[in-house]
Amino acid sequence: MKNVLTAQNVKKSFLSGDVQTQVLRGVDFCVDEGEFVAILGESGSGKSTLLYILAGIDKPDEGDVKLLGESLLTLSDERLAAMRRRDFSFVYQFDNLVPNLTVYENVSLPLLLDGKKEGEIKDKLLEILEYLGLGERLSSYPRQLSGGEQQRCAIARALATSPKVIFLDEPTGSLDKERGRQVMELLIDINKRTNVALIMVTHSEAHAAYADRIVRMEDGKII
Repeated sequence: MKNVLTAQNVKKSFLSGDVQTQVLRGVDFCVDEGEFVAILGESGSGKSTLLYILAGIDKPDEGDVKLLGESLLTLSDERLAAMRRRDFSFVYQFDNLVPNLTVYENVSLPLLLDGKKEGEIKDKLLEILEYLGLGERLSSYPRQLSGGEQQRCAIARALATSPKVIFLDEPTGSLDKERGRQVMELLIDINKRTNVALIMVTHSEAHAAYADRIVRMEDGKII
């Protein structure tokens, strides 16, 4: 089994006024193909900063991140954008859906931006939405959905490109206990069905327990 992601000696600091705070203190990390990894830590532990760096949204001060064999630090903006459209996806704590687009339009958006034609993608998208329990909500707008439905729509959008890696930032953080459990069971099923690697940040011990492996962070380090 090969690595889909490796991080070496990742460091990151933020400056607030005259005070510099070191958020990541030399993190080494790897994820295998098809693995479900939970990064667990309290607020301020550095877990979300690490996730954003692993996904190429932010850059480290030191160290390197290789995603699918390519160093994110040396990629052009165009190549990184292409990888985001085709090779990996990101699910935010709050669904981050486009409010004036329907469920179907939100899910199809990444593929259309990548130049795909409606006729090429429709059957695949309908299958994903049906699988996620949104088959009757294709024409609904985000404001018409429950919190759980909104998050399932965000997950559907992440799946639409058939990515090799999905990053998830507190995907159950805005949900109640029951809807959170449903999303976690859904993520396990997606992981087993598609062999996509899942890298999830959470502060919940219960939700981290769904993963194949738990990585604990404290004070900017993996403990």
